[in-house]
Amino acid sequence: MCEPAHEVVMDVLLSRRSVRSYSPEPIDPAVLRQVLEAARQAPSAANRQPWAFVVVQDPERRRALAEACNGQFWLADAAVIVVGVGLPKVSERWYRVDVAIAMQNMVIAASSFGLGTCWIGAFNEAKVKALLGIPEEATVVALTPIGWPKGERPPARPRKEFGQVFYTETYGQPLQLQQ
Repeated sequence: MCEPAHEVVMDVLLSRRSVRSYSPEPIDPAVLRQVLEAARQAPSAANRQPWAFVVVQDPERRRALAEACNGQFWLADAAVIVVGVGLPKVSERWYRVDVAIAMQNMVIAASSFGLGTCWIGAFNEAKVKALLGIPEEATVVALTPIGWPKGERPPARPRKEFGQVFYTETYGQPLQLQQ
């Protein structure tokens, strides 16, 4: 008997880790398409979809991109690096949030296939834009490698207690839910 969908989704969400070591194995194009489609289907403010994604597969370009990401050369080992680009002219106030939501969809979808990802926010935007031909009016929001993890997945990192992050009715009043 199959697990209920919510249990599968929760397992993917709770088991996802940032991966910083990748095997050179390619990703099946059909799988990559599904991972990218998860980003395309993400919600956005007023459905403006203020995003574009540059999918980098060329090994030399991945190495140059890793260098532009403050020398995080392990990025180049992943089969793909996806660059999330925000379009402020499309949605000036919400483009960063919308791109982040789309990239989170992509990260979770990748994880559901057993692929590894890692949210990258440390990069030289001017170098990334020059390398990928991203127009001046666009903004690089974040990047993620996507690839097959090499070795074991990292263990879970400590999280704040439930009552430290969820409040009821007013800020500072810890939320109490019955078990």
